[in-house]
Amino acid sequence: MALITFSWPFQPHGEDQARAFFVGLLGMLEVPKPANLSSSGCWFEAGGVSLHIGIDPDFSPARKAHPALLVDDLAGLRAKLLAAGIETRDDKPVEGYSRFFTSDPFGNRIELMQRTPS
Repeated sequence: MALITFSWPFQPHGEDQARAFFVGLLGMLEVPKPANLSSSGCWFEAGGVSLHIGIDPDFSPARKAHPALLVDDLAGLRAKLLAAGIETRDDKPVEGYSRFFTSDPFGNRIELMQRTPS
């Protein structure tokens, strides 16, 4: 499987909030950034996804455009998010998947999906 990398903007000084959400709740791993890059921001990986989070001084949350992340236990993840006070939202069904939307601590929209048995 190829590694899919995407960049995600967030508010200045939000690294700890990003770690709490992406590592603590979503179960991603934080990986070191190359030393020649800015010391701000953080990188996370899970499965075939690499997420590079960087500071955007003109930050505005992505409320429509979003990544869709495939997970193995969607119901368990939803329960974990709800227990942490994180809102989840259902949307129109997509054949072959169970899914819902949530937002990261900065208001960016994220879709979480799990393949359903055929």
